[in-house]
Amino acid sequence: MRRGSSGQAADSFYQVRPDCSHNVPNTKFKIKAGKTLSVRKWHAAFTREGCLDIASVLSRIQRGGVHPAIRGEVWEFLLGCFDPGSTFDEREQIRHRRRLQYARWKEECKEMDSHVGNGKIITAPIITEDGFPIKDPLVLLEATSDTQGTSTSSRNGIEVGDSTDRVMDKQIIDWKLTLHQIGLDVLRTDRAMMFYENKENLSKLWDILAVYAWIDKEVGYCQGMSDLCSPMIVLLNDEADAFWCFERLMRRLRGNFRCTQQSVGVENQLQHLASIIQVLDPNLHDHLETLGGGDYLFAFRMFMVLFRRELSFGDSLYLWEMMWALEYDPDIFSTYEKTQSATHKIEGFKPKVKSIRQFGKYERENMKNGANDVDGPVPISVFLVASVLKENSPKLLLEARGIDDVIRILNNVNGNLDAKKACAVALKLHRKYLKKLQGKKT
Repeated sequence: MRRGSSGQAADSFYQVRPDCSHNVPNTKFKIKAGKTLSVRKWHAAFTREGCLDIASVLSRIQRGGVHPAIRGEVWEFLLGCFDPGSTFDEREQIRHRRRLQYARWKEECKEMDSHVGNGKIITAPIITEDGFPIKDPLVLLEATSDTQGTSTSSRNGIEVGDSTDRVMDKQIIDWKLTLHQIGLDVLRTDRAMMFYENKENLSKLWDILAVYAWIDKEVGYCQGMSDLCSPMIVLLNDEADAFWCFERLMRRLRGNFRCTQQSVGVENQLQHLASIIQVLDPNLHDHLETLGGGDYLFAFRMFMVLFRRELSFGDSLYLWEMMWALEYDPDIFSTYEKTQSATHKIEGFKPKVKSIRQFGKYERENMKNGANDVDGPVPISVFLVASVLKENSPKLLLEARGIDDVIRILNNVNGNLDAKKACAVALKLHRKYLKKLQGKKT
Protein backbone atom coordinates (compact mmCIF):
# COMPACT_ATOMS: atom_id res chain seq x y z
CA MET A 1 0.00 0.00 0.00
CA ARG A 2 1.53 3.30 -1.15
CA ARG A 3 1.75 6.39 1.04
CA GLY A 4 -0.84 8.91 -0.11
CA SER A 5 -3.14 6.25 -1.65
CA SER A 6 -6.85 6.18 -0.82
CA GLY A 7 -6.18 3.30 1.57
CA GLN A 8 -6.93 -0.38 1.93
CA ALA A 9 -10.45 -1.52 2.85
CA ALA A 10 -10.69 -3.30 6.22
CA ASP A 11 -13.94 -5.21 5.53
CA SER A 12 -12.15 -8.58 5.21
CA PHE A 13 -11.29 -8.46 8.94
CA TYR A 14 -14.98 -8.37 9.96
CA GLN A 15 -16.78 -10.49 7.39
CA VAL A 16 -20.54 -10.16 6.99
CA ARG A 17 -22.91 -13.01 6.16
CA PRO A 18 -23.81 -12.84 2.42
CA ASP A 19 -27.55 -12.83 3.19
CA CYS A 20 -27.08 -9.73 5.42
CA SER A 21 -24.73 -7.67 3.27
CA HIS A 22 -27.52 -5.43 1.89
CA ASN A 23 -28.67 -4.49 5.42
CA VAL A 24 -25.25 -3.54 6.80
CA PRO A 25 -23.75 -0.05 6.37
CA ASN A 26 -20.61 0.20 4.25
CA THR A 27 -17.39 0.65 6.21
CA LYS A 28 -15.71 3.98 5.52
CA PHE A 29 -12.55 3.19 7.53
CA LYS A 30 -9.48 2.59 5.37
CA ILE A 31 -6.02 1.41 6.39
CA LYS A 32 -3.78 4.29 5.26
CA ALA A 33 0.02 4.23 5.12
CA GLY A 34 1.54 7.02 7.17
CA LYS A 35 -1.69 7.61 9.12
CA THR A 36 -3.07 4.34 10.50
CA LEU A 37 -1.10 2.78 13.37
CA SER A 38 0.51 -0.14 11.52
CA VAL A 39 1.84 -3.42 12.92
CA ARG A 40 5.41 -2.23 12.25
CA LYS A 41 4.93 1.16 13.96
CA TRP A 42 3.24 -0.52 16.91
CA HIS A 43 6.11 -2.95 17.50
CA ALA A 44 8.67 -0.15 17.00
CA ALA A 45 6.98 1.87 19.79
CA PHE A 46 8.22 -0.59 22.47
CA THR A 47 11.65 -0.52 24.11
CA ARG A 48 13.65 -3.73 24.42
CA GLU A 49 12.18 -4.25 27.94
CA GLY A 50 8.63 -3.60 26.72
CA CYS A 51 7.88 -0.01 27.77
CA LEU A 52 5.54 1.71 25.31
CA ASP A 53 6.02 5.17 23.80
CA ILE A 54 2.34 6.01 24.25
CA ALA A 55 2.68 9.56 22.87
CA SER A 56 3.68 8.35 19.38
CA VAL A 57 0.93 5.73 19.44
CA LEU A 58 -1.78 8.26 20.38
CA SER A 59 -0.66 10.57 17.61
CA ARG A 60 -1.06 7.80 15.02
CA ILE A 61 -4.43 6.64 16.30
CA GLN A 62 -5.78 10.19 16.32
CA ARG A 63 -4.73 10.55 12.67
CA GLY A 64 -5.88 7.25 11.24
CA GLY A 65 -7.02 4.64 13.75
CA VAL A 66 -5.47 1.21 14.38
CA HIS A 67 -4.70 -1.59 11.96
CA PRO A 68 -7.26 -4.38 12.64
CA ALA A 69 -4.49 -6.98 13.09
CA ILE A 70 -3.29 -5.30 16.32
CA ARG A 71 -6.51 -3.72 17.58
CA GLY A 72 -6.98 -6.04 20.54
CA GLU A 73 -3.53 -5.46 22.05
CA VAL A 74 -3.68 -1.70 21.41
CA TRP A 75 -7.09 -1.47 23.08
CA GLU A 76 -5.70 -3.13 26.21
CA PHE A 77 -3.53 -0.03 26.68
CA LEU A 78 -6.16 2.52 25.63
CA LEU A 79 -8.68 1.07 28.10
CA GLY A 80 -6.21 0.96 30.98
CA CYS A 81 -5.61 -2.79 31.22
CA PHE A 82 -1.87 -2.10 31.15
CA ASP A 83 0.46 0.79 32.00
CA PRO A 84 2.59 2.05 29.08
CA GLY A 85 5.57 2.13 31.47
CA SER A 86 5.30 -1.59 32.28
CA THR A 87 7.65 -4.25 30.86
CA PHE A 88 6.76 -7.37 28.88
CA ASP A 89 7.36 -9.52 31.98
CA GLU A 90 5.23 -7.31 34.23
CA ARG A 91 2.32 -7.42 31.80
CA GLU A 92 2.59 -11.19 31.49
CA GLN A 93 2.33 -11.49 35.29
CA ILE A 94 -0.71 -9.19 35.34
CA ARG A 95 -2.35 -11.14 32.50
CA HIS A 96 -1.76 -14.45 34.31
CA ARG A 97 -3.20 -13.07 37.57
CA ARG A 98 -6.30 -11.70 35.81
CA ARG A 99 -6.94 -14.94 33.93
CA LEU A 100 -6.89 -16.82 37.22
CA GLN A 101 -9.27 -14.28 38.79
CA TYR A 102 -11.71 -14.58 35.87
CA ALA A 103 -11.56 -18.39 36.09
CA ARG A 104 -12.42 -18.18 39.82
CA TRP A 105 -15.37 -15.85 39.18
CA LYS A 106 -16.63 -18.04 36.35
CA GLU A 107 -16.39 -21.15 38.52
CA GLU A 108 -18.32 -19.33 41.25
CA CYS A 109 -21.07 -18.56 38.73
CA LYS A 110 -21.04 -22.14 37.45
CA GLU A 111 -21.62 -23.43 40.98
CA MET A 112 -24.72 -21.23 41.20
CA ASP A 113 -25.96 -22.20 37.72
CA SER A 114 -24.58 -25.08 35.68
CA HIS A 115 -25.41 -23.37 32.36
CA VAL A 116 -22.39 -21.05 32.76
CA GLY A 117 -19.39 -22.38 30.84
CA ASN A 118 -21.23 -25.32 29.23
CA GLY A 119 -21.31 -23.86 25.72
CA LYS A 120 -25.05 -23.19 25.71
CA ILE A 121 -27.19 -20.08 26.11
CA ILE A 122 -30.30 -19.58 28.23
CA THR A 123 -33.15 -17.79 26.42
CA ALA A 124 -36.04 -18.41 28.84
CA PRO A 125 -36.46 -17.68 32.58
CA ILE A 126 -34.94 -20.32 34.86
CA ILE A 127 -36.17 -18.99 38.21
CA THR A 128 -39.18 -17.20 39.67
CA GLU A 129 -38.85 -13.93 41.56
CA ASP A 130 -39.40 -15.81 44.82
CA GLY A 131 -36.58 -18.27 44.09
CA PHE A 132 -38.27 -21.37 42.68
CA PRO A 133 -36.42 -22.93 39.70
CA ILE A 134 -38.59 -23.09 36.53
CA LYS A 135 -38.84 -26.41 34.70
CA ASP A 136 -39.45 -24.81 31.32
CA PRO A 137 -39.09 -27.05 28.20
CA LEU A 138 -37.50 -24.09 26.34
CA VAL A 139 -34.69 -23.99 28.87
CA LEU A 140 -34.15 -27.74 28.81
CA LEU A 141 -33.93 -27.64 25.01
CA GLU A 142 -31.47 -24.74 25.09
CA ALA A 143 -29.11 -26.02 27.76
CA THR A 144 -28.10 -29.17 29.58
CA SER A 145 -29.59 -29.37 33.04
CA ASP A 146 -28.97 -31.49 36.10
CA THR A 147 -32.54 -31.10 37.40
CA GLN A 148 -34.04 -34.24 35.79
CA GLY A 149 -35.72 -36.51 38.26
CA THR A 150 -36.60 -33.85 40.80
CA SER A 151 -40.20 -33.32 41.81
CA THR A 152 -42.13 -30.39 40.39
CA SER A 153 -45.26 -28.38 41.10
CA SER A 154 -47.18 -25.62 39.32
CA ARG A 155 -47.25 -21.94 40.29
CA ASN A 156 -49.41 -19.63 38.15
CA GLY A 157 -49.27 -22.14 35.32
CA ILE A 158 -45.45 -22.36 35.41
CA GLU A 159 -43.86 -25.70 36.28
CA VAL A 160 -41.41 -25.14 39.14
CA GLY A 161 -39.19 -27.24 41.38
CA ASP A 162 -40.19 -28.16 44.92
CA SER A 163 -39.25 -26.19 48.02
CA THR A 164 -35.98 -28.12 48.51
CA ASP A 165 -34.67 -26.55 45.26
CA ARG A 166 -35.69 -23.04 46.22
CA VAL A 167 -32.99 -20.33 46.20
CA MET A 168 -33.21 -18.00 49.20
CA ASP A 169 -30.30 -15.62 48.51
CA LYS A 170 -31.74 -12.41 46.98
CA GLN A 171 -28.50 -11.59 45.11
CA ILE A 172 -28.41 -15.02 43.46
CA ILE A 173 -32.11 -14.76 42.51
CA ASP A 174 -31.55 -11.32 40.95
CA TRP A 175 -28.54 -12.61 39.01
CA LYS A 176 -30.39 -15.71 37.75
CA LEU A 177 -33.33 -13.55 36.66
CA THR A 178 -31.03 -11.70 34.22
CA LEU A 179 -29.48 -14.77 32.55
CA HIS A 180 -32.22 -15.35 29.95
CA GLN A 181 -32.29 -11.62 29.08
CA ILE A 182 -28.55 -11.80 28.44
CA GLY A 183 -29.19 -14.81 26.20
CA LEU A 184 -31.89 -13.05 24.19
CA ASP A 185 -29.65 -10.00 23.70
CA VAL A 186 -26.61 -12.11 22.75
CA LEU A 187 -28.61 -13.80 19.98
CA ARG A 188 -29.50 -10.36 18.58
CA THR A 189 -26.00 -8.86 18.82
CA ASP A 190 -23.97 -8.44 15.59
CA ARG A 191 -25.90 -11.29 13.99
CA ALA A 192 -24.82 -10.16 10.52
CA MET A 193 -21.21 -11.12 11.28
CA MET A 194 -19.73 -14.42 10.17
CA PHE A 195 -17.84 -14.51 13.48
CA TYR A 196 -21.03 -15.35 15.36
CA GLU A 197 -21.92 -18.23 13.07
CA ASN A 198 -19.57 -20.08 15.41
CA LYS A 199 -21.75 -20.93 18.42
CA GLU A 200 -18.69 -21.02 20.70
CA ASN A 201 -18.31 -17.27 20.19
CA LEU A 202 -21.95 -16.69 21.15
CA SER A 203 -21.56 -18.71 24.35
CA LYS A 204 -18.31 -16.85 25.14
CA LEU A 205 -20.20 -13.55 24.92
CA TRP A 206 -22.98 -14.93 27.16
CA ASP A 207 -20.50 -16.24 29.74
CA ILE A 208 -18.62 -12.94 30.00
CA LEU A 209 -21.83 -10.93 30.46
CA ALA A 210 -23.13 -13.45 33.02
CA VAL A 211 -19.91 -13.24 35.05
CA TYR A 212 -19.85 -9.44 34.86
CA ALA A 213 -23.48 -9.26 36.02
CA TRP A 214 -22.47 -11.25 39.10
CA ILE A 215 -19.35 -9.27 40.08
CA ASP A 216 -20.97 -5.85 39.52
CA LYS A 217 -24.07 -6.41 41.62
CA GLU A 218 -24.96 -2.72 41.79
CA VAL A 219 -25.45 -2.44 38.02
CA GLY A 220 -25.81 -6.10 37.02
CA TYR A 221 -26.76 -6.59 33.37
CA CYS A 222 -28.60 -4.05 31.23
CA GLN A 223 -29.55 -4.01 27.57
CA GLY A 224 -26.81 -2.44 25.49
CA MET A 225 -23.95 -4.16 27.31
CA SER A 226 -23.83 -6.94 24.72
CA ASP A 227 -23.16 -4.31 22.02
CA LEU A 228 -20.24 -2.98 24.09
CA CYS A 229 -18.82 -6.41 24.89
CA SER A 230 -19.08 -7.98 21.42
CA PRO A 231 -16.03 -6.19 19.91
CA MET A 232 -13.86 -7.48 22.78
CA ILE A 233 -14.78 -11.07 21.89
CA VAL A 234 -13.98 -10.43 18.23
CA LEU A 235 -10.62 -8.76 18.89
CA LEU A 236 -9.21 -10.90 21.72
CA ASN A 237 -9.01 -14.69 21.41
CA ASP A 238 -8.71 -15.39 25.13
CA GLU A 239 -12.06 -15.13 26.94
CA ALA A 240 -10.49 -13.79 30.13
CA ASP A 241 -8.59 -11.06 28.24
CA ALA A 242 -11.83 -10.06 26.49
CA PHE A 243 -13.60 -9.94 29.87
CA TRP A 244 -11.00 -7.58 31.36
CA CYS A 245 -11.17 -5.25 28.37
CA PHE A 246 -14.95 -5.13 28.77
CA GLU A 247 -14.61 -4.60 32.53
CA ARG A 248 -12.30 -1.62 31.88
CA LEU A 249 -14.72 -0.17 29.34
CA MET A 250 -17.52 -0.52 31.88
CA ARG A 251 -15.45 1.51 34.38
CA ARG A 252 -16.04 4.43 32.02
CA LEU A 253 -19.63 3.66 31.16
CA ARG A 254 -21.26 1.88 34.10
CA GLY A 255 -22.75 5.16 35.32
CA ASN A 256 -24.84 5.19 32.12
CA PHE A 257 -26.53 1.97 33.22
CA ARG A 258 -27.36 3.06 36.77
CA CYS A 259 -31.09 3.74 36.57
CA THR A 260 -33.62 4.50 39.30
CA GLN A 261 -37.32 5.26 39.25
CA GLN A 262 -36.39 8.95 39.38
CA SER A 263 -33.61 9.14 36.78
CA VAL A 264 -31.83 7.39 33.92
CA GLY A 265 -28.11 6.66 34.17
CA VAL A 266 -27.13 8.93 31.29
CA GLU A 267 -28.95 11.91 32.82
CA ASN A 268 -25.71 13.78 33.58
CA GLN A 269 -24.52 13.40 30.01
CA LEU A 270 -27.92 14.45 28.64
CA GLN A 271 -27.75 17.56 30.84
CA HIS A 272 -24.24 18.33 29.56
CA LEU A 273 -25.52 17.89 26.01
CA ALA A 274 -28.38 20.31 26.64
CA SER A 275 -25.94 22.90 28.05
CA ILE A 276 -23.60 22.53 25.07
CA ILE A 277 -26.35 22.92 22.46
CA GLN A 278 -27.84 25.84 24.39
CA VAL A 279 -24.47 27.64 24.19
CA LEU A 280 -23.44 26.64 20.67
CA ASP A 281 -26.81 26.48 18.88
CA PRO A 282 -29.44 28.33 20.97
CA ASN A 283 -31.99 28.28 18.13
CA LEU A 284 -31.86 24.49 17.93
CA HIS A 285 -32.05 24.15 21.73
CA ASP A 286 -35.12 26.43 21.89
CA HIS A 287 -36.76 24.48 19.04
CA LEU A 288 -36.17 21.14 20.78
CA GLU A 289 -37.57 22.53 24.04
CA THR A 290 -40.68 23.76 22.18
CA LEU A 291 -41.15 20.22 20.82
CA GLY A 292 -40.88 18.77 24.34
CA GLY A 293 -37.38 17.41 23.78
CA GLY A 294 -35.52 19.66 26.19
CA ASP A 295 -34.50 16.59 28.23
CA TYR A 296 -32.63 15.27 25.12
CA LEU A 297 -33.80 11.71 25.81
CA PHE A 298 -33.95 11.14 22.04
CA ALA A 299 -30.12 10.89 22.21
CA PHE A 300 -30.30 8.11 24.84
CA ARG A 301 -29.25 5.26 22.51
CA MET A 302 -26.15 7.01 21.16
CA PHE A 303 -24.77 7.30 24.68
CA MET A 304 -25.71 3.79 25.79
CA VAL A 305 -24.01 1.87 22.97
CA LEU A 306 -21.50 4.49 21.74
CA PHE A 307 -22.85 4.81 18.18
CA ARG A 308 -22.84 1.05 17.51
CA ARG A 309 -26.19 1.38 15.71
CA GLU A 310 -25.15 4.46 13.71
CA LEU A 311 -22.05 2.85 12.17
CA SER A 312 -20.83 -0.37 10.61
CA PHE A 313 -18.98 -2.72 12.96
CA GLY A 314 -15.57 -1.65 11.61
CA ASP A 315 -16.37 2.07 11.73
CA SER A 316 -17.67 1.87 15.31
CA LEU A 317 -14.34 0.34 16.39
CA TYR A 318 -12.52 3.12 14.53
CA LEU A 319 -14.63 5.74 16.31
CA TRP A 320 -14.09 4.15 19.73
CA GLU A 321 -10.31 3.99 19.45
CA MET A 322 -10.12 7.59 18.26
CA MET A 323 -12.30 8.66 21.21
CA TRP A 324 -10.13 6.77 23.70
CA ALA A 325 -6.92 8.11 22.17
CA LEU A 326 -8.24 11.68 22.27
CA GLU A 327 -9.26 11.50 25.94
CA TYR A 328 -6.39 9.22 27.04
CA ASP A 329 -4.98 9.79 30.53
CA PRO A 330 -1.64 8.01 31.17
CA ASP A 331 -2.63 7.47 34.80
CA ILE A 332 -5.69 5.41 33.89
CA PHE A 333 -4.03 2.09 34.78
CA SER A 334 -2.77 3.37 38.16
CA THR A 335 -6.17 4.89 38.92
CA TYR A 336 -7.99 1.61 38.29
CA GLU A 337 -5.42 -0.53 40.12
CA LYS A 338 -5.54 1.70 43.20
CA THR A 339 -9.31 1.49 43.31
CA GLN A 340 -10.53 -0.55 46.25
CA SER A 341 -13.60 -2.02 44.52
CA ALA A 342 -13.49 -4.04 41.32
CA THR A 343 -16.10 -1.80 39.75
CA HIS A 344 -15.45 1.73 40.97
CA LYS A 345 -12.98 4.39 39.92
CA ILE A 346 -11.52 6.92 42.35
CA GLU A 347 -12.39 10.24 40.73
CA GLY A 348 -9.60 12.77 40.55
CA PHE A 349 -6.85 10.29 41.54
CA LYS A 350 -3.54 11.35 39.91
CA PRO A 351 -0.55 9.38 41.19
CA LYS A 352 2.25 10.94 39.10
CA VAL A 353 2.76 13.90 36.83
CA LYS A 354 3.32 12.74 33.26
CA SER A 355 4.52 14.48 30.11
CA ILE A 356 1.73 16.47 28.46
CA ARG A 357 2.41 14.52 25.24
CA GLN A 358 1.22 11.33 26.94
CA PHE A 359 -2.29 12.74 27.27
CA GLY A 360 -4.81 12.66 24.43
CA LYS A 361 -5.57 15.86 22.53
CA TYR A 362 -9.04 16.22 24.09
CA GLU A 363 -7.68 15.65 27.60
CA ARG A 364 -4.88 18.20 27.01
CA GLU A 365 -7.49 20.80 26.05
CA ASN A 366 -9.40 20.10 29.27
CA MET A 367 -6.23 20.43 31.35
CA LYS A 368 -5.26 23.68 29.66
CA ASN A 369 -8.70 25.20 30.31
CA GLY A 370 -9.21 23.75 33.77
CA ALA A 371 -12.29 21.86 32.56
CA ASN A 372 -11.80 18.77 34.75
CA ASP A 373 -14.28 19.19 37.60
CA VAL A 374 -14.88 16.98 40.64
CA ASP A 375 -16.73 14.37 38.56
CA GLY A 376 -14.06 14.37 35.87
CA PRO A 377 -14.23 15.95 32.42
CA VAL A 378 -17.29 15.81 30.18
CA PRO A 379 -16.74 12.67 28.05
CA ILE A 380 -15.92 13.30 24.39
CA SER A 381 -18.99 11.20 23.52
CA VAL A 382 -21.16 14.18 24.61
CA PHE A 383 -19.48 16.41 22.03
CA LEU A 384 -19.80 13.63 19.42
CA VAL A 385 -23.58 13.58 19.95
CA ALA A 386 -23.51 17.39 19.85
CA SER A 387 -21.69 17.20 16.50
CA VAL A 388 -24.46 14.98 15.10
CA LEU A 389 -27.10 17.48 16.26
CA LYS A 390 -25.15 20.43 14.83
CA GLU A 391 -24.72 18.69 11.47
CA ASN A 392 -28.46 18.04 11.34
CA SER A 393 -29.50 21.38 12.83
CA PRO A 394 -30.89 22.92 9.58
CA LYS A 395 -32.98 19.81 8.91
CA LEU A 396 -34.23 19.62 12.50
CA LEU A 397 -35.23 23.29 12.50
CA LEU A 398 -36.98 23.00 9.14
CA GLU A 399 -38.69 19.60 9.35
CA ALA A 400 -39.11 18.57 12.99
CA ARG A 401 -42.65 19.25 14.19
CA GLY A 402 -42.56 16.77 17.05
CA ILE A 403 -40.21 14.39 18.87
CA ASP A 404 -41.05 11.60 16.40
CA ASP A 405 -39.63 13.79 13.63
CA VAL A 406 -36.47 14.40 15.66
CA ILE A 407 -36.01 10.64 16.13
CA ARG A 408 -36.70 9.98 12.43
CA ILE A 409 -34.15 12.57 11.29
CA LEU A 410 -31.49 11.26 13.67
CA ASN A 411 -32.24 7.66 12.63
CA ASN A 412 -31.34 8.67 9.08
CA VAL A 413 -27.80 9.17 10.38
CA ASN A 414 -27.55 5.35 10.69
CA GLY A 415 -24.87 4.11 8.33
CA ASN A 416 -24.06 7.62 7.10
CA LEU A 417 -21.98 8.92 10.01
CA ASP A 418 -18.34 9.61 9.19
CA ALA A 419 -16.35 8.63 12.29
CA LYS A 420 -13.27 10.75 11.57
CA LYS A 421 -15.29 13.82 10.59
CA ALA A 422 -17.49 13.41 13.70
CA CYS A 423 -14.37 13.39 15.93
CA ALA A 424 -12.95 16.46 14.18
CA VAL A 425 -16.24 18.35 14.60
CA ALA A 426 -16.48 17.21 18.25
CA LEU A 427 -13.01 18.64 18.99
CA LYS A 428 -13.93 21.89 17.26
CA LEU A 429 -17.16 22.18 19.28
CA HIS A 430 -15.27 21.34 22.46
CA ARG A 431 -12.78 24.18 21.91
CA LYS A 432 -15.56 26.59 20.96
CA TYR A 433 -17.61 25.63 24.03
CA LEU A 434 -14.66 26.05 26.42
CA LYS A 435 -13.83 29.41 24.84
CA LYS A 436 -17.40 30.64 25.34
CA LEU A 437 -17.40 29.45 28.95
CA GLN A 438 -14.10 31.24 29.58
CA GLY A 439 -15.58 34.36 27.98
CA LYS A 440 -18.51 34.28 30.41
CA LYS A 441 -16.16 34.07 33.40
CA THR A 442 -14.14 37.14 32.41
